[in-house]
Amino acid sequence: MSKRARHFGSDNYAGICPEAWQALEQANRGHCAGYGEDVWTQKASDLIREVFETDCEVFFVFNGTAANSLSLASMCQSYHSILCHETAHVESDECGAPEFFSNGTKVLLVAGPNGKVSPDGIEQMVKRRSDVHYPKPRAVSLTQATELGTVYTPDELKAIWSRCRGLGLRIHMDGARFANAVASLDVKPKEITWQAGVDILSFGGTKNGTHVGDAVVFFNRELAREFEWRCKQAGQLASKMRFMSAPWVGMLQDGVWLRNAAHANAMAQLLHDELSKIPEVKILFPRQANAVFAELPPPIVHALWRRDWKFYTFIGQGGCRLMCAWDTQEQDVRDFVADLTQLLRDTPADAPVPSGNHRVMK
Repeated sequence: MSKRARHFGSDNYAGICPEAWQALEQANRGHCAGYGEDVWTQKASDLIREVFETDCEVFFVFNGTAANSLSLASMCQSYHSILCHETAHVESDECGAPEFFSNGTKVLLVAGPNGKVSPDGIEQMVKRRSDVHYPKPRAVSLTQATELGTVYTPDELKAIWSRCRGLGLRIHMDGARFANAVASLDVKPKEITWQAGVDILSFGGTKNGTHVGDAVVFFNRELAREFEWRCKQAGQLASKMRFMSAPWVGMLQDGVWLRNAAHANAMAQLLHDELSKIPEVKILFPRQANAVFAELPPPIVHALWRRDWKFYTFIGQGGCRLMCAWDTQEQDVRDFVADLTQLLRDTPADAPVPSGNHRVMK
């Protein structure tokens, strides 16, 4: 086991934040009704409604794949298609779950710079074909923050919404790192969700301090009809639901979720700034949330791995993804940069690249 307390592999690596842990411990005292009929689930749902300032429907599921897949299934029939960016998690990292839970709805890919789709890109894909032999586009899935660490602004989202309305498309938002986007933009959550046309949000908690469980938030309440049956059939109805919902109470009631996200973003900004000073390092995408994408010499990448620094090189469009979490500390950043700087100084430019697969689990 690594001796390092923190890594840059994923914000999934981080533990449970103290506030979520305390709420979980409190929920463990005594008996409580099951299957979501408990005070913790009600309180968490009400807090989410307060956060978004609207009367939305809220469901808790075990993970982001379930949140995304079941949300999209509620928007589509099997003969429809879902449009998303070519790097989107629903396409590249969910093992066909959106297609599986929708009984075959096809995922169609839209290109776009910095991990974002554009209104024109969406319209081009919709109008590519309109005959009965082709799956009919019905939904757009937007990732906020994107898989490349960028964020959609309110104006960008409203422009997409305007185009989608004219094309008869619904909007789903994969918000695995939604908190980081809100903290980055410094806007009210409603400004980048229902006020910008989002029908359903997959609201991520596990990357921001909870132990398990994401929330599916229906701003279009009609789409939530019979969603509880989808959850049950998909094995997503927790019998002891309070252990998924209680940490949300700890995260939401005092704004912990935004403070956690803002801290992760700040650590990513520090990492970005320090890496930008190193001539051999190329920053690949704008740093807007809690990820930094950088191109490092391949021998240095492997040397860092040998020093037990964990990070990915196969997410997005190349380079290294360095992800900061709610518990990343300034010293973690400085230790990584110090190791990188030393290795660049001591490693020959023509050093061989070791063979073998150095991927780590996502």
